[in-house]
Amino acid sequence: MRRALAFIEPTLTPARIVNHDIMGCTAEGVAGNHLYSGRALGLTEPGDVLQLHPDLRFQWPYIRDHYRHIGLSHTEQIIWDVGQAVLARYPERVVCVFYFGAGEHRVRPDAAWFQAVDFINSKNNFMFVAQRLGVPVPKTLCFAQASDISDRQLETFPQPCYLKAAVSVSGVGVYRCGDVAELQAAIGRFGPGVPVQLQQEVASNSFLNLQYRVTTDGLERLAVTEQILDGCAHQGNRFPASHEPWECVEPMAEWLYREGIKGIFAFDVAVIRKGIATEYLAIECNPRFNGASYPTIIAHKLGLESWVARVFPTRHRSLTFLQLSGIEYNPYCGEGVVLVNWGPILVGKLLCLIAGPKAVQEQLTLELERRL
Repeated sequence: MRRALAFIEPTLTPARIVNHDIMGCTAEGVAGNHLYSGRALGLTEPGDVLQLHPDLRFQWPYIRDHYRHIGLSHTEQIIWDVGQAVLARYPERVVCVFYFGAGEHRVRPDAAWFQAVDFINSKNNFMFVAQRLGVPVPKTLCFAQASDISDRQLETFPQPCYLKAAVSVSGVGVYRCGDVAELQAAIGRFGPGVPVQLQQEVASNSFLNLQYRVTTDGLERLAVTEQILDGCAHQGNRFPASHEPWECVEPMAEWLYREGIKGIFAFDVAVIRKGIATEYLAIECNPRFNGASYPTIIAHKLGLESWVARVFPTRHRSLTFLQLSGIEYNPYCGEGVVLVNWGPILVGKLLCLIAGPKAVQEQLTLELERRL
C-alpha cells in the first residue's frame, strides 16, 4: 500500500467516464439531491467525460469561469444526461461513480466490486468483519429485524444507545434512544424483515473520516478529516485532523481491497479520550465517495494544507448572482473560497471549501455568509 500521512502525490489515471448522480443511493426528501452530480466536476481532469444533470446546464459558464480563475483543472467534455446507460457507451473508459450499485453493475459489470460494496454497505456485515479482523468498534448487537430484540436486551443494553437500520444513508433510519421507552418506540418504526443494529452511544464529540483510494498503483491512504455534524447528518469536514488513526481500520481497508473494491471508500471513526489515553472506535464503512471526498480531492489538486468545507444556505438561486470578488480562492496565496457542490444553489444551498489558516477561515466564512 502507498502510505501518506497527509497529502499524496496525484495519481495519473486513464481517461474516465464519470457519473456521480446520487439518486440511486440517497435518502428521499433531501432538497436538491438530483443536482449533486455537479460536485464531481472538481475531481475530473481534461480528457474525462462527465455526466451532469441537465438542470445544471445554465450554471456551467459560471462554474467553469470560477475554476479557471482559481487554477483548478477539470474536463470540459460534458454529457447533459445522468442516465446509467451512458456508462455502457464508453467501454474503453474507466468507470468513476458515486456508488457502484446494482444499476452500475448491470451496465458495466464488475462482480467483485459490486459484491464488496453490497456486502460492507450493511452495518451488520461491517460489524461481523470488524470483529473478525480485530477492528475496535462500540458495543453493538445485530438483528435480522427489530422485533428480534428481546425484553432482556431492551432492559439491559447500555443507554443512551442508537437503533440503526443496517442499510441507511444521511442518518435516515437512525434513532437515538435515551431510555427503554424511546427504544421500544424506535423498534416500532421498523417493519418486519428490516435488519437493524443496536449500538451503545459513543461518548465523543470528535468523529473522523478516514478515506482510502484504489488506483492502478494499489491501495492508498487518501486523507483523514474531522467531521462537522448536525446530529447524525453530515454538514462538512475540516483538514488537517488532530488524529490520524490509520492502524485502527487498515485491516478492513486491506480486506476490502483484496475483495475487489475500487474507487474511494471511507470509515467513520469516533475519538474517545480517557485521561491521557485515546481510543478509536470504528462506526461504519462508506463503500463509496462521500461528502468529504469532493473537497478532499480538490484540496489535493490545489495543494492545500489547511481547509474547512461546509454546507451553507443561500438566498441566491443561481451562480449568476453569487459575488466572490475578493474572497475567491487565490492560488498565489493559497487562501479563499472554492465552490465544491455548486448545483444545489438552485434550491438554496452550497458546499464551499474555505482554504487558509483557521483565523483566515473564520474571516472568510463570515464574509461568505454575508454575501450568501
